[in-house]
Amino acid sequence: MGDGLRTIALPLLVFKITGSALNLGVTYALEWWSFGIFSLVGGSLADRVNRKSLMIACDLLRSAIILAFALGYRAGWLTLPLLYAGIVLHASCGAVFNGGQASSIPYVVGKARATRAVAVLSGTESAVGTVSTPLGGALFGLMGPLPALLLNAVTYLASVASLGTIRDLGPEQTSGLPRFRHIADDVRIGFRFLFADRAMRLISLASLFGNFLGMMEYTALVPLIKRNLGGSDFSVGIAFGALGAGSVVGAVLAPRLHASFGKIVVAAYALGWIAYLPIAWTRSFTVLTIALFVSAIPGAAYLAHVLGWRMRVIPEETVGRVFGAVRLLVLFGLMPGALMGGAVADAFGARTAIVAALAGSLCSVVFVCFNRTIREESR
Repeated sequence: MGDGLRTIALPLLVFKITGSALNLGVTYALEWWSFGIFSLVGGSLADRVNRKSLMIACDLLRSAIILAFALGYRAGWLTLPLLYAGIVLHASCGAVFNGGQASSIPYVVGKARATRAVAVLSGTESAVGTVSTPLGGALFGLMGPLPALLLNAVTYLASVASLGTIRDLGPEQTSGLPRFRHIADDVRIGFRFLFADRAMRLISLASLFGNFLGMMEYTALVPLIKRNLGGSDFSVGIAFGALGAGSVVGAVLAPRLHASFGKIVVAAYALGWIAYLPIAWTRSFTVLTIALFVSAIPGAAYLAHVLGWRMRVIPEETVGRVFGAVRLLVLFGLMPGALMGGAVADAFGARTAIVAALAGSLCSVVFVCFNRTIREESR
């Protein structure tokens, strides 16, 4: 719930303060760049310290950051640089939290049920996001950013209470906080495994390029809805909610897909690209919402399967470290994608940014569909 509210409230707040798609791109870029960098640290910590305590500490800090945003906005001292700094710190905590979360899944349920567990987790997050993003847009439009930010801060405290009821999230043995040398060694271990496995390397590189282009589209969505389609803050929330609803459907379908992993990857790339096409030309908010909903379905199914696949392939004692390396690689494309999407949207219009991203995405689809290693991967 908190992430859903934050996903809509912070971009709308930045767009309200500046009116610039480029500044919106900077917001996304800082968030994902910080998430990617600190995924390396999060993976190292998750394999060495108590994951439950680590995740609780991250949620407490995230709640404090969002509360500071709310108080700063109310008092009038919240500036764009302070907002950017808070976003970097918040995303860094999120990366460490996710490192603990991803590592805990195979520990709790076993590798054989990892894909189903990821699908359940993703479906839950997406289902709540379907409600919380329109709610956040409505709150923002009717009452400004303050209620959405305050509610967001409370939800992280609720997460702390929920985590407190769990007995154990691993690992089997803890070795304490790592030194810098240990983190550097862990990073090398993660990247060594990533690049030694041909299928994981190729799929990760395809994801890097896909994330670059996908972030161009994502950054252009808010200005497209508000400038081109004349939508409100609530309209933006509805559009983001449609993405969440499609992700729910994809997560529900994921465990029911019994094709080989490689075939699922090929189908997800092709179907996702086709479903997104109408957004490039439509002038109807309804068509845009439907296209976002449909395009999110294969994306969510792919995400559940690729995360489960990694958990099956990676040795359990190095899950956190390899996941950190993979996250940094695949998320690296988000920062330049967000900046380019915002810059193109400001200079040439949001629709131009989306058309350019779709043209590039076609190259990713062709690469995945015709790459034998990816197509025949079945582990």
